[in-house]
Amino acid sequence: MKKIGLIGGMSWESSHVYYKIVNEKVRERLGGHHSCPCVMESVDFAEIAELQHNDEWKKLDALMVDAAQNLERANAEVIVLCTNTMHLCSEEIIKNINIPFIHIVTAIGNKIKAGGIDNVLLLGTKFTMESDFYKEILYNEFGIKTVIPNKEDRGEVHRIIYDELVQGQIKDESRAIYKEIIEKSGAKGVILGCTEIPLLIKEGDVSIPIYDTTRIHAESAVEFALGL
Repeated sequence: MKKIGLIGGMSWESSHVYYKIVNEKVRERLGGHHSCPCVMESVDFAEIAELQHNDEWKKLDALMVDAAQNLERANAEVIVLCTNTMHLCSEEIIKNINIPFIHIVTAIGNKIKAGGIDNVLLLGTKFTMESDFYKEILYNEFGIKTVIPNKEDRGEVHRIIYDELVQGQIKDESRAIYKEIIEKSGAKGVILGCTEIPLLIKEGDVSIPIYDTTRIHAESAVEFALGL
């Protein structure tokens, strides 16, 4: 099995879920006392969040490249970036490492296509919802159309992520807000496009299929590492 390198800390609330899932998946696949050979480079999210909101993406590129290269030096054989938004830095990471990178949108696209759905709602930070990296990959590679909430609802989705979920706060009233946004979208499925959102919204909370990016991404990394 290949050693997985995890870039975490954005936030650690979801990073520890990645660690749990990759180990559970390895045990499921291999049985016995097997666990996942992995190493994590965990950053200070306060620095990342400040740079995001100041629109300093060149500095964020440099931080993510440095984290990936540190993992490569630690003998990681594949890189997993444990966050949706920071995949805005994925091109720079890929250009500056010599090992494979498991892109979160590709993993999600494969899952959605397998379910036969061609229209999805994307929830995430405003950086994720308002950028094109999700929309372009899903449409160009999988023929899947992506819709996003209106401006007011995007603001609420973003606020709940940064003010609550990354702080480990799970509130029923915020779950109700997300559920209303999802149900009124008219989409056939919903991408929980921030790795903290699955802490709030679970399968069965809404009437359409949900795509938990944390679980799908982590499980895809294990499948790759096992050569399956």
